[in-house]
Amino acid sequence: MRPVIILFAKAPRPGHVKTRLQRRLGAAGAAAIHQAFTLDMLETLLSVGGVDVELHTDIATDAWRAANVSPRLQSSGDLGIRMYQALSLAIASGHPLAMIVGSDAPDLPAGHITAMLGSESDVSLGPSEDGGYWSIACRRTHPEMFRGVVWSQSTTLDETLAACARCGLSTSLGPAWRDVDEWSDVLRLCRTMILPRHTREWLNQSGVARDEVE
Repeated sequence: MRPVIILFAKAPRPGHVKTRLQRRLGAAGAAAIHQAFTLDMLETLLSVGGVDVELHTDIATDAWRAANVSPRLQSSGDLGIRMYQALSLAIASGHPLAMIVGSDAPDLPAGHITAMLGSESDVSLGPSEDGGYWSIACRRTHPEMFRGVVWSQSTTLDETLAACARCGLSTSLGPAWRDVDEWSDVLRLCRTMILPRHTREWLNQSGVARDEVE
């Protein structure tokens, strides 16, 4: 079997996604930009050859049916439980490597994904600027690999590395990248030379950031 890349994404329900952007965009606008980010992420993942791509959502949704990736439901529990279940089940089913990517990095270079897939470590983490990680790629898992990890904190990456080490899993770091969570992140993304397609279309249609970007 081939390696599998699993995109974790919440269904684009207004009021439930990108909540830190709602003050500037409103609930519907935050849901719309999340939907665009996820489409851009899917296009990037599908451009990587020699891998399977899955979309795991928190609830059933048809939001990204046009991407031609069949969605699956995440397990219940906190993020660590959900990631462990997805990774361990994928490896148990025969995939030599399972990788989870979040939906908050719409301009992620495909080369970063390829670098993560090439890791020989049991666990490879792609650091993000906020102290977390944009991806985790595993060849082996352990039920305690996320024990004690506090999510969405500046210590999340370091705590995950320490938890994996306690389980006897070898670890490495892949390329660093950035998530888009705050309004300042949106503005920085909009100032990049090449915007991903669906995010660019959202910007053109909404116009909400145009004055600040220019």
